[in-house]
Amino acid sequence: MIPPLPASVVSTLKSKIDTLCNIPNKPGIPGAVFVAVDKNGERFAHASGKRGVASNEPMTLDSVFSILSCTQLVTGIACMQLVEQKVLRLDDADQVERLAPELKDVKVLQGGGQLVEKTNRITLRMLLSHTSGFGYTFSHEGLRDYSYPAGYDEFSGHISGISQPLVHQPSEAWRYGVGVDWAGILLERATSLKLGDYMQKNIFEPLGITEISFAPSEQMKSKLAYMNQRAVDGTLSGRDHLLNRSLRLQSEDDAKALFHSGGSGLFAQPRGFAKIISTLLNDGISPDTNRQILQKETVDQMFTNQIPQFPNFGRQPVAGAKPLLANPSGDIYPNNNKPQGHGLSFMITGGVTGRSDGTAGWAGLANVFWWADREKEVGGIIATQILPLGDMDATMLSAQLEATVYAALT
Repeated sequence: MIPPLPASVVSTLKSKIDTLCNIPNKPGIPGAVFVAVDKNGERFAHASGKRGVASNEPMTLDSVFSILSCTQLVTGIACMQLVEQKVLRLDDADQVERLAPELKDVKVLQGGGQLVEKTNRITLRMLLSHTSGFGYTFSHEGLRDYSYPAGYDEFSGHISGISQPLVHQPSEAWRYGVGVDWAGILLERATSLKLGDYMQKNIFEPLGITEISFAPSEQMKSKLAYMNQRAVDGTLSGRDHLLNRSLRLQSEDDAKALFHSGGSGLFAQPRGFAKIISTLLNDGISPDTNRQILQKETVDQMFTNQIPQFPNFGRQPVAGAKPLLANPSGDIYPNNNKPQGHGLSFMITGGVTGRSDGTAGWAGLANVFWWADREKEVGGIIATQILPLGDMDATMLSAQLEATVYAALT
């Protein structure tokens, strides 16, 4: 738990953000928001810089971000609520294939573009732990090449973007991919609700989160942070948001047709997302509203490593198959070579910043980072809007802010 932060720590946190967001004559970071929480709620929040390199308006704590893969935490919570209620089951392949027949017939892509039958069946647990066999075209060259000439667009707002072959047999490896999108589809078909409608009723409203949505309102769009593209030489330019369709809905029919991507589709204010983190730190009970969204035992289960057989899964080289979206990577989150884990919708690992070994965390493609350390009762979110993933300045800022928070605990 974070003690009252001394003025010196508050000053240090603000200075680190302000420095990278206001480097004279250098690109740095256009703008960022950082929110730190503990089990009792928000403990620090600061915004700095501009809404984007193409904007002169200031970034504020009310700014709305495309949080992309951070969405997976919320989808995981939603699915686990239904597991608690025995509506969904983690290891029931029959249920998966009944709700999503597409997953019964999906093939496995091999080298050379050949498709073969899958030998194992897919479960919800595999979808949430990224062992179902699905990939992403931005990090798998074979899948990218197979998708040509049309290509797969996982951010299209249409289910066709995730209707892809597997890239390995289910359960036989860890591979980051669109599995959590399919988990969201299972939820929709089991409840007859759009994913966003389910989340609004069962997560956002109970936690008192207002501006978070797959289809941002006009008010949210008026506060939208700009998306930025980092070139190889380090310069920044403005670019389109990946989830463009979500921002250009013209009618109720458009809204109904929008695919709610459980893997990457939410827009949110960081302060709102941080309420979800503090609720997990508080064993599923909101410190703000005192409403319970998960049983403690379910939170424990989510934070349990689902893939002990793959202790180095995050150290496998990942190709930058679409360089505008993601840089190549080696070790997703260095932790002094200790075994890595993955829970039900997020990575579990300690790290050099001071994280406990059982800390949950993940990142959105536009360099949006979150973490939740239940042992030390601290977490937070660092939000930027810079592509590609793995931006050096944004990653450095995230590590510096985390380390400063942990130093304040000692």
